Amino acid sequence: MLLTYQYKLNPTAQQVVTMETWGELLRRHYNYALGQRLDWLNRTRSLLDRCSLVCEPIGEIPHKVDYYTQASDLKQTKELFPKYKSIYADCQQQNLMRLDKAWKRWLVPDKNGKRGGRPRFKKRGDICSFTFPRVNCAKAGAHLTGNILKLSKIGEIEVILHRPILDGFELKQVTILKKADGWYASFSLEDKSIPKVLPLDDIKTATGIDVGLEKFLTTADGQSIEVPQYYRKAQATLARQQRQLARKTKGSKNYQKQANIVALIHLHVARQRKEFHYQVAHWLVNSYDLIIFENLNIKGLARTRLAKSILDVAWGAFLQIMQAVAVRRGKHTRGVDPRGTSINCSDCGVRVEKTLAVRVHSCSCGLVIDRDWNSALNLLKLGSVGLPIPGCGGLDVGQPLKQQVSYVNLRCSRYIACN
Repeated sequence: MLLTYQYKLNPTAQQVVTMETWGELLRRHYNYALGQRLDWLNRTRSLLDRCSLVCEPIGEIPHKVDYYTQASDLKQTKELFPKYKSIYADCQQQNLMRLDKAWKRWLVPDKNGKRGGRPRFKKRGDICSFTFPRVNCAKAGAHLTGNILKLSKIGEIEVILHRPILDGFELKQVTILKKADGWYASFSLEDKSIPKVLPLDDIKTATGIDVGLEKFLTTADGQSIEVPQYYRKAQATLARQQRQLARKTKGSKNYQKQANIVALIHLHVARQRKEFHYQVAHWLVNSYDLIIFENLNIKGLARTRLAKSILDVAWGAFLQIMQAVAVRRGKHTRGVDPRGTSINCSDCGVRVEKTLAVRVHSCSCGLVIDRDWNSALNLLKLGSVGLPIPGCGGLDVGQPLKQQVSYVNLRCSRYIACN
């Protein structure tokens, strides 16, 4: 199992200048390598059904450009531009690997037939990270000893180890990256011990979760969590700081300072949201052995007029975090098709048509419960098919209910939830 631990660095002023110089040189090399690939693609492209009346390639057709040809040209690059000699060789190769992965995502579809977007040229400051692919080995460019990280051609940097690296974890690589509040080191760790997955016959508790905008999620037990709305709460402050940024002269020192203030607000909102997602994920995994969620088309929903609210709650990021936490704990998660879960009655199965404005599910069979709660019960039924667990969520189908959803307060920190 691969994990990533991120720690803040405390570099000197000279080390900051060196790392920023590396980022700028790697950005230029990335753009040059991307230009080579696009030039080869345009020169070797031919229309199958018509002759080109706009342009034709002139001169010798170049050979195919890939990672291996561009990596072999690094020696010539250092001869033409001596500044690249100051950059560790593995970091330059990893920079070309990033481009190669982005290029293949664009041209080669995945198992679902989808492709990524076309790689773009990077503006100044876009590349603010570089990777050392080996750590604490004979030919490694990075060595971590205690809280000191020694990087080749950069020097020793103090690492703020806010949590220890446990015994048995093997350091695979480290990525140095710049954020709005300083420099960080992301260590990729490999834990060779595979967590024991809970057998299906031992599943005792299961739930379905329905995510929404009025309530972040509702479980099949009737418990709900309110939407924190971190971005909307920071909108007023963010708008004020962005107005001040618009009044600055672009490219000036004051502009850069104000742009960093705006970036700090965005970073704070992102960290708040991520911490909230981890708290909810640990609460769910600690409470249930099986968690059933709905496979939503979040990209499609983000194109509607509710885009800001949908992107603020970040359902996709939460579901990824929840599944990762469940794997580490040996618990089970399952995604099901959400069609009809909000309309069908969880008691009798009859379709009860209603708009988004109707928040209460009222069926002719006598069941009157919250709309999201009804959807969570339907998800539990769909996801528990074939499993030795009750799929009704504990509701007595012979007795009509009229209940309200109870809210759960998450006050614990992520550290407490992990332990």
